[in-house]
Amino acid sequence: MNLTRDRVHSIGWFSVLLVCGALTIGLTLRVNAVKSQVHDTEKRIVWVQQDINFLETEFQTRSNQQALKELNDVEFGYKAPTAAQYIEGERQLAALGMPVGPGAPAPIRYANAEKTGEGAGADNGGLLAMVSPVNGSAAAEPEPKGAGGKNRDPEREQIARDAAALGSRLARIEVAEAAQQ
Repeated sequence: MNLTRDRVHSIGWFSVLLVCGALTIGLTLRVNAVKSQVHDTEKRIVWVQQDINFLETEFQTRSNQQALKELNDVEFGYKAPTAAQYIEGERQLAALGMPVGPGAPAPIRYANAEKTGEGAGADNGGLLAMVSPVNGSAAAEPEPKGAGGKNRDPEREQIARDAAALGSRLARIEVAEAAQQ
C-alpha cells in the first residue's frame, strides 16, 4: 500500500470534511434544542402574562366590590335578603297587600265580549256598555231617537246604523274582483 502525498491530502481533506460535518450536525441539534427551550419559555411567559392579567382583573373586581360595599353602607344601606324574607306561596304574597283606603277608586275593569243572555246587547247595536273606572257606573244612555227632534244628529245616527250592521257585514264575504274575471 503505497501512500502518496496526494492520497494523504485527499484522506486529510475527507477527514476534515467529515469532522466539520459532524460538528455542523451536532451544532444544528444543539441550536434546535435551544430554540425548543426558547419556544417553551415564551409559552410560559405568555401563560404567566395571562395569569397576571387574570389576577389583576380579580383584584380590581374585588376592590370594586369592597368600594361598592362601603358606598352601599354609607349611602344606601341595602342589605342582602335573609331567609325570613322569602315567601312560600301566593297566600303569603296576597297577605303582603294593603287594603284599599277610603275614597280610593275601584280597580279598572276590562270589557269582554261574552253575552249573558239571549239578545243581550241587541238594544245598543251589539256594543258593550262603557263603564267608568272611577265609580263603576255605566255611561248615560242616549236619549231615544225621535224625542221631539231636538237632539237629532244625522252623523251620529249613521254611525249607530253602521255599528248595528257591522256583525252582518263581517259575516259575509264579498269577492268583487273574481266575478269580473
